[in-house]
Amino acid sequence: MSKKVLWLEGSSGISGDMTVGALLDLGAREEILRRELKKLPLEGYEIVVGRTKKRGIDACTFRVKLTREQHHHRHYGDIARMLAEAGLEPRVEELAQRMFYLVARAESEVHGEPLEHVHFHEVGAVDSIVDIVAAAACVWDLGIAETAVGPLREGSGTVMCQHGEIPVPVPATVRIAADCGLRLNLTDIQGEMITPTGAAIAAALQTRERRPENCRILQVGVGAGEKEFHHPNVLRAFLLEEEEEEQVLVLETNVDDCSGEQLGYVRERLQEQGALDVSLLPAAMKKDRPGYLLRVVCRREQKDQLEEIIFRETTTIGIRSFPAGRRVLERRLEQVQVAGLPVTVKVCRLGKEEFCYPEYEDVRRAAKELETPWRAVYASAQAEGGRLLQGEGHNHGQ
Repeated sequence: MSKKVLWLEGSSGISGDMTVGALLDLGAREEILRRELKKLPLEGYEIVVGRTKKRGIDACTFRVKLTREQHHHRHYGDIARMLAEAGLEPRVEELAQRMFYLVARAESEVHGEPLEHVHFHEVGAVDSIVDIVAAAACVWDLGIAETAVGPLREGSGTVMCQHGEIPVPVPATVRIAADCGLRLNLTDIQGEMITPTGAAIAAALQTRERRPENCRILQVGVGAGEKEFHHPNVLRAFLLEEEEEEQVLVLETNVDDCSGEQLGYVRERLQEQGALDVSLLPAAMKKDRPGYLLRVVCRREQKDQLEEIIFRETTTIGIRSFPAGRRVLERRLEQVQVAGLPVTVKVCRLGKEEFCYPEYEDVRRAAKELETPWRAVYASAQAEGGRLLQGEGHNHGQ
């Protein structure tokens, strides 16, 4: 099993326009973004999507240009109502509401005033509203359900805002990071690299702290920031495919007083009842008696039923159990012909590579009917499976 995960790599921090640029570069459709923005009762702006280079790295730019001066500020309640009444896609509204709430809560804590009284300067401006709704629209369009956010690099010094000169990281960004568990990489680089809008977007999207350890990179999007540093001022968005481990149980018991026939019957019964795997391993028992380790892999809901079979059909008086991860390759069944007889082959996928394995019972039946050695039928079926995969344009192994 595999699933797709978005990973935001903020080695140069994060802002609203950087996020939207990275998601557009990742494959989000500009027409969907524009369609959602048109639903907002906002005027006096236009958006420009283009490309630029940051320290030699090609990146997508997303910029909001004001076409007339904006004179009014908006309270948090005004923005929340605007989003609720705009007719946005439900997931877009949900994400945008979450992002604005995080900023409003941070501003409320920083200024010591009730949430409903918080009014926005930079964040409440048209460009920030557009950044947040555009980011939400891109995430919805990409169908992203899980997001990991890496450590976000931040600078130092001071910046100017509506209230005057304030320290970097700015108070609202600090509060969002503290409240939501964002990891910051604080540096001596002069300048702000994490904006409150960017921090809120990252916090609202984050569903896990760590990126997948075992994964494939499906796509990379690069979004450019407006500032210039000695390093590339970009946000990278990775679309990763993570292989999921199935959680199973392992049941074990040692036996030294059961016959081979009895253990063979137990193995057969366990497999009939759906055990994922059953093995018998030679083991040296107490008093130097030879015995066997019976090991069963099963799903959690099978535990009681399979343990009852083991207790009833063997002489054991105790069974160990412990959880384990089980990674299973994607697979499908295909059918090939060997000397005119059908043989099923199991096609397994690992990344972009596919392998085929003939099914034992089909090979056994064909070998008997053809009066041909089993291994010869197996080899022929695997070769036919390989030709089938080549015809489909896949890589394959034998």
